[in-house]
Amino acid sequence: MTSPAAASDREKVASKLPGWLRQDLKIRAAQHGIEIQSAVEQGISAWCNLASASALDTVDTAGADSFSTFLPPGQWEQFRGIAADRGLSLIQSLAQSAKLWLDSNPAPDIERPAITRRFIVCNQKGGVGKTAITAGTGEALAEDPGTLHKVRIAKQLAVVAGGDDGPLDVEDLPGLGLRVLLVDFDPQCHLTNQLGAAPLPMTGDSLTNHMAGDPKGDLRDLIVSIDDEAFGGRLHLLPACNDAFLLDVRLSAVRAREAALERALAPLEADYDVILVDCPPSLGLSMDAAAYYGRRRHGEKPGQSGALIVVQAEDSSADAYGLLTAQIDDLRSDLNIDIDYLGIVVNLYDGRRGYIATSSLQGWVDIKDPRVVGLIGDLKEQKEAVRMKQPLLSYAPKSQQAIGMRALAREIS
Repeated sequence: MTSPAAASDREKVASKLPGWLRQDLKIRAAQHGIEIQSAVEQGISAWCNLASASALDTVDTAGADSFSTFLPPGQWEQFRGIAADRGLSLIQSLAQSAKLWLDSNPAPDIERPAITRRFIVCNQKGGVGKTAITAGTGEALAEDPGTLHKVRIAKQLAVVAGGDDGPLDVEDLPGLGLRVLLVDFDPQCHLTNQLGAAPLPMTGDSLTNHMAGDPKGDLRDLIVSIDDEAFGGRLHLLPACNDAFLLDVRLSAVRAREAALERALAPLEADYDVILVDCPPSLGLSMDAAAYYGRRRHGEKPGQSGALIVVQAEDSSADAYGLLTAQIDDLRSDLNIDIDYLGIVVNLYDGRRGYIATSSLQGWVDIKDPRVVGLIGDLKEQKEAVRMKQPLLSYAPKSQQAIGMRALAREIS
């Protein structure tokens, strides 16, 4: 049966579809960036234009339940007539149409960057949540492209910054499906511990050894996979070692020390689309090496790699931000290189803290360049995930923090 659609020239139609087929349609339509009603319309049109449906396999419609959508006026009646002429039930005909569209529109390939992108997550101030942002962004980049995930729409950031604390709009989008390496570059090993991995032993090999020109093996052998079905083997971690406390001392004796991190990680880049470096709260030689690694390379477009600065909505973050940007600007000038800012992430935000929080947030938004690309709330799920040593996006995939991490990943990807 049909009824006019309230807000368009389409008409509402109701029938039945198996749950698995409806879900496949929803995901595939999202992967192609169209509404599910457009996918159904195209499928029905293609099915009606077939000389005969006899060549199509019968679809198992057992357990089919209610399904409704909006189609152009007249298409449903035409479809019903052709189904009757072919001696097929309406449910079977609709299922064949949906299956025909799915077969004709396979899942698109993941677009791989020509140059591995390098995100340097940094701030000289400790305790702002660099590790949580590194992990959450990497998880969002690696999520299953064959599953829909809740994502906060980007325009909502401006609404929150304007003082609107109401509920944020979200949409269901496929995961980005990128191959991601998280690099724990902090001797405190927070990223390593939070994701349930073990810090590397002081007596073995480490990233520090490779940067200092004293490797004890292949750096690939130190990488561990974050095994969760949401990431499908695409999310890996290079654990930290406490020997990184001595990194600045060891780098002082290395030639071209600003390129030490790049020399160490370059052999790994062919295996990954994105490498995220969780930097220590330091302005020493290790930060120089991290910033240099995130510089814009020959042939790389602006904004593909660079520094992602994590702050809080309070005054001390502003002081640390000034120190960090001064260091990056000095490095740009001294080495004549381009280091792009991917943006500012305001982390652990809670508007209930009053004027200091809200005015500080507005101050970050007012900077414009770099712009605020993420706003992550101070909620319990992140702390719980850390306690459980699980990725946030698998521990609490529908939490507001997870939704915000996915929005952030899309803003900078």
